[in-house]
Amino acid sequence: MSKQAEIHTDRGVMTVEFYENDAPKTVANFCKLASEGFYDGLRFHRVIPDFVVQAGCPHSREKNSSRAGTGGPGYQIDCETQGENQYHDKGVLSMAHAGRNTGGSQFFICHGRQNTSHLDRQHTVFGKVVKGVDIVDEIRKDDLILKIVVL
Repeated sequence: MSKQAEIHTDRGVMTVEFYENDAPKTVANFCKLASEGFYDGLRFHRVIPDFVVQAGCPHSREKNSSRAGTGGPGYQIDCETQGENQYHDKGVLSMAHAGRNTGGSQFFICHGRQNTSHLDRQHTVFGKVVKGVDIVDEIRKDDLILKIVVL
């Protein structure tokens, strides 16, 4: 069984299964940050209907911060886009970045396949919501991540 995590939000809990074979460094980074409590209290600072919900910026702790979406953990990680599962579809967890190899803590979850195919092999897919996928569509801008628990 693959490594999993629960993303606890104020809309409910989503269970994510990680793609460790495809993106081992990205999964390890996400799990490390989650275990350290980095994501606790952060907001979904970007919500684009029929596209993605995005979180993981430390500047999003303050509601409506003008800096939300501009921060990270203080370091950058390389993209891992060569694996089998580099396909953006409903519930897919992917690393946000500001250009190749600039990801760190920000991630997004896709609403569906309709508007995401251009992201394939550009952003690292590192998991998928396997339980509670309906919550992705319920998330609104500034909704909270209460905590992320690595199982």
